Parts: sequence; C-alpha cells; structure tokens
Amino acid sequence: MFVEFIRNNKIAAGVLTFLRVYIGYQWLMGGWGKITGGGFDAGGFIQGAIGKASGEHPAVQGWWASFLEAVALPGADAFTFLVMWGEFLVGIALILGLFTNFAALMGIVMNFAFLFSGTVSTNGQMILITLFLLVAGYNAGRFGLDRYAIPYVRQLFTARKEKNFEPKTVEVH
Repeated sequence: MFVEFIRNNKIAAGVLTFLRVYIGYQWLMGGWGKITGGGFDAGGFIQGAIGKASGEHPAVQGWWASFLEAVALPGADAFTFLVMWGEFLVGIALILGLFTNFAALMGIVMNFAFLFSGTVSTNGQMILITLFLLVAGYNAGRFGLDRYAIPYVRQLFTARKEKNFEPKTVEVH
C-alpha cells in the first residue's frame, strides 16, 4: 500500500522532488568542493580506511580493507577522478530529475562504499532518503526531466527493437 502510494501518487511525487533535490544538492556540493578545492586525493582516504581495519574494534571489515588495498589503492588516481565527478554528476542528475533511478543507485553505491570505509557523517541519512527515491521509481523523477527523457528513451528502444529484432521464420524439413 505504501509502495503503491509513493510509486503513483502526485503528492508523493512532490515530496520526492523535494527529497531528490536535497540529496542532489548534497552530492553536487560535495563533488564541486572536491573538483575546485584541488586538494582531494582518494589515496589518503583509502589509506585511512585501511588503517581502520586493525585493532580491537575495527571500523572497517577485513574483506573491505583487502579490496581497498588490492584494488582501490593501486588505482587511487582513477578513484579520485571517479569520486569527484561521480558525486558532481549524481548531484546534477538528481537535481534535474534526469535518469533519477540510475543516479540514485550510483549515489547509494558511493554512500555504502564510504560507510564500508569507516566514514559515518551523513551517509546513513542519505542512504535512507535515497531508498525512498529508488522504491518510488519513475515517480521520483516525475517533476523533472525524466518526464520527457524516459518516454523518449522507451520510444527509441521500442523502435530499434521493432526494426532489428524481427523474428525470422526458419523452415525445418
């Protein structure tokens, strides 16, 4: 019943728009600060997270620290780029309501990565709000560019499917 409400109700779409723009602004400002600040380096963050995996009460689980050490740390330059621009682009997409579900999904993935790395901050709150956006589906972007983009993309895929994927009959003897 609640899921049906947030997926179809126009009043819910208005509330979701407010939440979407709020979360989008948080991502946008976080990314913009990293892009323009010039001092962001994911390598330091990754090393700090790896350091939190030891001790009596580790804040970072061993499996995640192993991933950070084996994959993220050697690719720290790529992760620096991905975090800065990922935050910024997720923010823009959520504010505009463009491909809202994909942007929300990417935002929630980043938030979980930050949480796994031992950072609490506002990540839990952002995950909770973003879950509402994900469950709401299309309704979360109803008052945004999704209203125009999603039907257009569906039309493109439908037209392509009709042209290129016609079933061919094969005679069997």
